[in-house]
Amino acid sequence: MQAYPAALGELIAFFESLPEGERRENLIDLAAASAAHAPKEGEKFDLEDVRKDAECTDTVGVHVRLEQDDHAYFAVSLGPKVQTLTKALTTILCRGLNGSTLREVLDVPQDFVPRIIGAELVRLRSQTVYYVLTRMKQAAQVLQQK
Repeated sequence: MQAYPAALGELIAFFESLPEGERRENLIDLAAASAAHAPKEGEKFDLEDVRKDAECTDTVGVHVRLEQDDHAYFAVSLGPKVQTLTKALTTILCRGLNGSTLREVLDVPQDFVPRIIGAELVRLRSQTVYYVLTRMKQAAQVLQQK
């Protein structure tokens, strides 16, 4: 089994233990909590990448601050039209990846996404479920090259 950052591994295990109905309820709750992972006023970041891409319904900003030994702390700003599932994944990724090294972020495989949200939602939403993870990895790559 793939090694994930500890916090992400705990979230994967939690979601895998849930029946489908409870899984969806928890995703909706996490989507509602996504605003808690937005950048705070006056907060400083080493990289800020705010843009609207074709694969997302609105603007998404990935903000990364590096602390000792290249440990990354993410904040994500979301436009008002961002879908519920993307908001939920934002919360999961911020909780699961904050405090990880840049290398750990880059090494996280995408295979955990269907384990959290279920294969049916992955199929319905196609690649949009991977969007925030891809953006976080791009930011980590840029910072690692500095």
